Amino acid sequence: MGLVFPVILGSVRSERQGIKAARYIVGKLEARGHEVVLVDPLEKQLPLLDRMYKEYSKGEAPPVLEELAALYRRADGFVIVTAEYNQSVPPALKNLLDHFLEEYFWRPSTIVSYSAGRFGGVRAAVTLRTVLAELGMPSLPSVLAIPSIGKALADDGTPSEGWIDKAADRFIDEFEWYAEALAAKRAEGPLPY
Repeated sequence: MGLVFPVILGSVRSERQGIKAARYIVGKLEARGHEVVLVDPLEKQLPLLDRMYKEYSKGEAPPVLEELAALYRRADGFVIVTAEYNQSVPPALKNLLDHFLEEYFWRPSTIVSYSAGRFGGVRAAVTLRTVLAELGMPSLPSVLAIPSIGKALADDGTPSEGWIDKAADRFIDEFEWYAEALAAKRAEGPLPY
């Protein structure tokens, strides 16, 4: 049975490289039979956070927030694709994440990080973990870090190095395990308090 996984991309820069990583992980998850939806802040054009989705009266949130809330409520887990900007996450990613809260609860998240350099965005991933935990979607121990992304992935997401597929397969195995486990617990109902 396929799971539902939004892939949240964090960059809106022109000539952004993260779209390659997003396309790559979308393809890998779809090949396993999952329903995958790319959430691209460049397409969604969310304003800078003024009010969270939950702060709108029922039926009064902007359509893009209603669309994302419906998707997130169906989600079994979230894949976050982040660059590293000054040892942290891109502002577009933080803004996109901060519009929601309860919609993330009791769903695992996992991080695909990337950079033009050799560290693959891992410093951003470390920063991002605390944010994801606070939002109620704790991140998994593993990170799929892709260094030298300009060379590592083609525009369509095809990897140029064999280690990427091997690392991604193990990364996704772990993510599926957590997503299935938490889906079973959510089906039992909310916490009693």
